[in-house]
Amino acid sequence: MVPYLLLGLSFGYAVALKPTCLSTQFRRPGDYIIGGLFPFGMDTINLTARSEPTLVVCERLFVDGLIWALGMKFAIDQINNSTSLLPGVKLGYDIYDTCFEPLAALQPSLLFLTRNGTTGIGVVCNYTNYQPRVTAVIGPHKSDLCLVTAKLFSFFLIPQVSYRASSEKLSNKELYPSFYRTVPSDKKLVEAVVLLLNKFGWNWIATIGSNDEYGRGAQELFLRIVGNYSICVAYEGLIPTDLTDPKAKIQLKETIELINKTKVNIIVLFAFMQPARALLEESISMGLSKKVWIGTEAWLLSDIASSTSNIQSIGTVLGFIMKASAVPGFQEYVADLFTSVQQDEFCQESREFYHHMASGGLGTACKQCDHISLHDISPILSRSQIQPVHVAVHSVAHALHRALGCTHQGCPKATIRSWQLLHFMNTFTFTVNGQSFRFDESHGTNTGYKLILWDWKNGTLTHLPVGDYEKSLYVNKSQIHFHTADQKEPTSECFRECKPGQIRQIKGFHLCCYDCRDCPENTFCISKDSSTCTPCLEHQWSPVRSTRCYDRSERYLFWNEPLTIALLTLTSVTLCLTCLTAVLFFKNLETPVVQASGGDRNLLALSALALLCLSSCLYIGKPSDRLCTTQQVVYALCLNACFSTFLTKSLEITLLTEFPRWAPTFLPWVTQRRAWLVVALCLLTECLFCFSYLHLGPDGLRSDYKSLRSEVLLVCDTRSWLAFALMHGYNGCLAIVCFLCTFMVDTPGKKYNIARGITFAFLIYFIIWIFFVAIFATLKTVLRAVTQISTILMLTLGILGTYYIPKCYIILLKPDLNTVNYFQNSIKEETEGDSQ
Repeated sequence: MVPYLLLGLSFGYAVALKPTCLSTQFRRPGDYIIGGLFPFGMDTINLTARSEPTLVVCERLFVDGLIWALGMKFAIDQINNSTSLLPGVKLGYDIYDTCFEPLAALQPSLLFLTRNGTTGIGVVCNYTNYQPRVTAVIGPHKSDLCLVTAKLFSFFLIPQVSYRASSEKLSNKELYPSFYRTVPSDKKLVEAVVLLLNKFGWNWIATIGSNDEYGRGAQELFLRIVGNYSICVAYEGLIPTDLTDPKAKIQLKETIELINKTKVNIIVLFAFMQPARALLEESISMGLSKKVWIGTEAWLLSDIASSTSNIQSIGTVLGFIMKASAVPGFQEYVADLFTSVQQDEFCQESREFYHHMASGGLGTACKQCDHISLHDISPILSRSQIQPVHVAVHSVAHALHRALGCTHQGCPKATIRSWQLLHFMNTFTFTVNGQSFRFDESHGTNTGYKLILWDWKNGTLTHLPVGDYEKSLYVNKSQIHFHTADQKEPTSECFRECKPGQIRQIKGFHLCCYDCRDCPENTFCISKDSSTCTPCLEHQWSPVRSTRCYDRSERYLFWNEPLTIALLTLTSVTLCLTCLTAVLFFKNLETPVVQASGGDRNLLALSALALLCLSSCLYIGKPSDRLCTTQQVVYALCLNACFSTFLTKSLEITLLTEFPRWAPTFLPWVTQRRAWLVVALCLLTECLFCFSYLHLGPDGLRSDYKSLRSEVLLVCDTRSWLAFALMHGYNGCLAIVCFLCTFMVDTPGKKYNIARGITFAFLIYFIIWIFFVAIFATLKTVLRAVTQISTILMLTLGILGTYYIPKCYIILLKPDLNTVNYFQNSIKEETEGDSQ
């Protein structure tokens, strides 16, 4: 094929100066005429100054449109030479220029609707038997042109098959029931672009569309779909299509300036060739930094790269083009045609055909075609996609083949109305060059897309395939070399994908631009799109950055904890020590040391201390309302029983040392048998306070959800501070009285000081309580129970160590001091000394 094409090129050079008859090749008679709307030219020159409904003409030849028109001519010639498709039927064609303008496309469209053999459109009530000039129409290529023409053809139900119009609006079968296309709709293209952005993690982008149906429609679809993928559009804008407008330059400049301010690295461009070229040229002239440009077939395959200077400075260009196979024999056909149009005999015959189909003075308006050579179109011919045009013509031919009821032997001569083809186009699959096609529910074909890269090597551009998209996106990243220093994909992020347990925190003025923030403890994130953390229920908890809540486990001082075992061991030692002291005092009850210490009242005090020591077990294990109440009552009563015995001894010492004259009267009430009345009175008073405590508001169980991270702390809570203060404050008053009665008492040398033991016992009590209150108020864990147990044990050991252990020492190791003279005479001598 290549040598054949080169041969045609060499011949084209030789006769380039001679005008050809290429412009007469786009009209041929036949049994059934197929109309064609192709953009031979562009840049209309008389629209703004147009004051009369004159013919719209174009200034410059559009080579791609010419090649597409040749593709239609090739397909029909191929069908006419086929023995299997429409055998014996000759298809004719009538192709006109659309000039990229709806106004230019409207005139030939009206011509196609004229009654066959005339130039007038019949006005009748029922068009079922109406026979228009053409059986079907191929084209036009732009969506905005199709939106105008499709309404005309749909009224007459004339099949119209576009080879490039991709607007999603054209999928509306109610408005355009006879419109078909051999390309996917923009929805498929936009989905591919969004998946590509998502694939590379680009979520901070700009999107630009041309201010026409294609650009506006594609951008609208893009903005609708992109929100589902958490991609933030920093800038969206439209660029003018009428580049002759003086304001067009200003709009392009403003667009580049706004893009530059957003600092995006990715630009998605939905535009046709002319506005796309203008934007890229403006970005180069303004020195816009290199970006990744994501384009579409509308401009990727155009001559922008070859016609724009310094185009490589724009950065990396990626984009999607429709998957299309090469049409076998087309390039040879074009080479042969360009050879033939140089021959006088061929041109004479062509002109006769052309004038035979006179259309009232309306020509193809492709006079520039006669001054173009094969050499001029060869670069575009090698990359232009002809298959959509080829398939469009074959879809009509296959429908006509079935409508006529053709067989391999031939087709019957019958009159076929245009609307009769629609049934066959909607329901049947047809094959072109071994590939099957079928129009889907929206009257389109989905052949998929190729992802291509503008690959520059030694200043030469190649369209390198780097991926594809049909049902899913595939990208060969290893083949893509970006404009960055390391040739890796650039970052363009306004945010990062939030991890599970993180919420979006909006930043700046872009509502879709955000930071990710971890949900704090005891809150969770319902979904990755959440903007607020949901609090856990009170009985639940969650760690930082959690997606769910967990039930809290109960926390209290367990029996099997090492600290509990240590405390129980210390409790056992303390209890044993208290019991041994009680046994020792009981055996030596009649000795002077025991009698001087309080006699049998010591047994009550030691029993109370033993019970107090045992009460520490009430603070271990799961608490309850009853257990919380029992803790305080037992502690208060045991301590009161102990302190009341010290009170009688303290009062006795005070009477003997400070009030000797009152001693004979009151001393019997604090000694001997009557002292038990004082002890009983103290206990009775404490019982009254305990009853008030139980009545006003005993301690109860409270679940503390705030102190511990993942557990609920079960604690005993004070409900009536007044009752609590009366109950424990009474014991505190007894302690103060005992301390005041004994701390100033002196004993002569070599005499035992009973008062000193009581003073130190209550001094330790005060110190322990000061530390207990300070520590207990700050602790919010199970150590509160540990503190309470430790206080009980330290208080018990303190009283034993300061008051009872010294007596035990005398009983066991210093029996020679256990005499009446050593204990009683010391007080007596002291009293006598004071009286003198």
